[in-house]
Amino acid sequence: MTLQWAAVATFLYAEIGLILIFCLPFIPPQRWQKIFSFNVWGKIATFWNKAFLTIIILLIVLFLDAVREVRKYSSVHTIERTSTSRPDVYEHTQMKLFRSQRNLYISGFSLFFWLVLRRLVTLITQLAKELSNKGVLKTQAENTNKAAKKFMEENEKLKRFLSAKVHCRKL
Repeated sequence: MTLQWAAVATFLYAEIGLILIFCLPFIPPQRWQKIFSFNVWGKIATFWNKAFLTIIILLIVLFLDAVREVRKYSSVHTIERTSTSRPDVYEHTQMKLFRSQRNLYISGFSLFFWLVLRRLVTLITQLAKELSNKGVLKTQAENTNKAAKKFMEENEKLKRFLSAKVHCRKL
């Protein structure tokens, strides 16, 4: 494996590891939100979109190169024409086809998981914000409920007081 494909494969393994860590059920989204809100991430965030797009473009170029290599080595005409001259050329062509297919899968899954990773981080951040909003809304609803009960009790007291006053005037 060449250096570029070894780097892409390492990148793929790192992406899989991060996705698995993000999907661990015992780490709540609020914890991830605290981790994402460190000062270091704030400094990195300014370059994050540029880095994300650069990596996407790099992975797309590698993916298209792998597609080109697969098409080159999988054409029947090339295999038939070269196999008549030397018998070991067919195996060599098949080996190159296998490598190009491997590179295609590595680059394709790296590209896919890179998009999944970005979406997963976005969803975790949104979930943490919604959970914190839920807590705030819950306390507001409880306070509103308490105030409504208090006003209802005061209203009942006033009704009883007014009905007692009206009842006293009739007597």
